[in-house]
Amino acid sequence: MPRPPDDRRAYDVLFLCTGNSARSLMAEATLARLGAPRYRAFSAGSQPKSAPHPMALEVLRSRGYETSGLRSKSWDEFAGTESPPLDFIVTVCANAARETCPIWPGRPITAHWGVDDPAAFAGTPERTRAFFEQIHDALRARIEALVELDPSSLDAAEFARRVQAIGDR
Repeated sequence: MPRPPDDRRAYDVLFLCTGNSARSLMAEATLARLGAPRYRAFSAGSQPKSAPHPMALEVLRSRGYETSGLRSKSWDEFAGTESPPLDFIVTVCANAARETCPIWPGRPITAHWGVDDPAAFAGTPERTRAFFEQIHDALRARIEALVELDPSSLDAAEFARRVQAIGDR
């Protein structure tokens, strides 16, 4: 549940996807930019790829995002006792939403904000880039909605409901 408004620690948000190569990384970069300092963004996958998808990185760079620290990583990095205390777990793909997740420390709010997988898109380079941009824009709209929420004005249950409802956009 959200911490009281006088707690000065940032909210930690983990975006999950199966491969952690495109959607979840784009969400991580977007929240890192739009949500700082109130939010800290992370991403991971249940079966992470060996590296981020090149088109995801290209789209992020072309929009001015910092990408040097982005890497594909396992969700196991966030399930241990040394992990940041997560406040939100947001799945961005249906596969990750259906998988049996690790036991997360604390009691994070969970939400599903599913979007299509741009890494699975098959088309010309121009259409592929356009699809990656479309997915980025959909994630950005949801992240903007999260950042606009004022947790201090809502009780914990209503705040959780609103975070979950963002996925319906």
